[in-house]
Amino acid sequence: MRPNGHLRASGGVRLADLAETLGRLDHTRYEGRILAVRGLMVEASGPPQALALGARAVVETAGGPTRLEIVGYRDGRALLMPFENVEGLRAGASLTFEGSSPMIAPSSAWLGRVIDAFGQPVDGGPPVANGSHPRLVRGVPPPAHTRIRVGGRMETGIRAIDAFCALCQGQRMGIFAGSGVGKSVLLSQLAKGAQADVVVIGLIGERGREVREFLEDTLGPEGLRRSVVVVATSDESSLKRRQAAYTTLAVAEHFRDQGLQVLCLLDSVTRFAMAQREIGLATGEPPTTKGYTPTVFAELPKLLERAGPGAPTGQDQIGSITGLFTVLVDGGDHDEPVADAVRGILDGHLVLERAIAERGRFPALNILKSVSRLMPECHSLEEQHLVREAKRALAAYSDMEELIRLGAYRRGADPVTDRAITLAEPLEIFLSQGKHERSGFDETFQRLADILAIEG
Repeated sequence: MRPNGHLRASGGVRLADLAETLGRLDHTRYEGRILAVRGLMVEASGPPQALALGARAVVETAGGPTRLEIVGYRDGRALLMPFENVEGLRAGASLTFEGSSPMIAPSSAWLGRVIDAFGQPVDGGPPVANGSHPRLVRGVPPPAHTRIRVGGRMETGIRAIDAFCALCQGQRMGIFAGSGVGKSVLLSQLAKGAQADVVVIGLIGERGREVREFLEDTLGPEGLRRSVVVVATSDESSLKRRQAAYTTLAVAEHFRDQGLQVLCLLDSVTRFAMAQREIGLATGEPPTTKGYTPTVFAELPKLLERAGPGAPTGQDQIGSITGLFTVLVDGGDHDEPVADAVRGILDGHLVLERAIAERGRFPALNILKSVSRLMPECHSLEEQHLVREAKRALAAYSDMEELIRLGAYRRGADPVTDRAITLAEPLEIFLSQGKHERSGFDETFQRLADILAIEG
């Protein structure tokens, strides 16, 4: 007799859901053997049915178990890379294959916790309680035709963004920034001030020292309380850094499927791409532009498309993942391969500039170079008019700034430039915001309207 999908086990879990989850799990374990260790790559043999791309394996060493993943093939041998160090691995050692579908089981108990790429706590707290619905770490986005459209605007509390680059629920934006321009502070402001039910933060390839500073000083207890933070530091393996990005999106997808509005902050996509490049080069992929391998540009859309509006799941509300993904552009090269690829996938970009940060204005957002492709759907006609007028003044001042500072421009020569000079200082103050300061939509647009009403 087939089980009734509406029956529930004692823990409140639908039997149909349990059957579906168990059906995806492969309980068969296969044995294999290490044939050679070359650099970061381990060559192994085993039963053909165990050697699927992405399959996991474990080797017992003197220092404990070492986890590996199949990343390619060469001359009939499987190529594996370890999640930990290669120390202790040797030719002839036996390994156990554990299936090819790594899964995690997020739950609301994960809120306020810091976890690694495998969903294990790294904050010194007790073990995290897993949920009843395991999900694939490398999930796939809902089919395009089933996804709802982007929702209403998401208030961030940051005037420069809410007025000039407004976010809609389910939108995906890039934050393009070099080092030392206030990127981490901006992320913490978004985590603490955005109108979202849950925040999921992925710190990929960060310096170990900076992780604790971000958690304790920049994010703080207030921001951490409603967040799940996934961490993989720069000293960890490329496999672990890549998986941390996948895990970040898997956690966000869990809360989205609960009908919640999720803000996903991933810092950074560039380090995810670098990790994938390391893996690709180790398996023998040909390097292309700036050494990036073809799989980098194949994996980027698979990762980024997982954010966005959700699809009906049986919940009363349909959730969405609003994603902000940072891209490192050291040297100001906004056309380097990763930045160029990401810009073509996302729904807009925020550009943080060093010159603006150096004059003390934070967030160092260049309004004229930043764009939100969905902003017309976020603002009323009156708000759009205010934004256009303000941007017109900012653009006019930017065009004439050098002449103005040199004293080569005299007032009265051009009424548009005259008005831009009058509004320049008030708009600069409007765009500057302390990291603990929050401004609602009504307050933001009232202040902008008051500035644009200034005569002169």
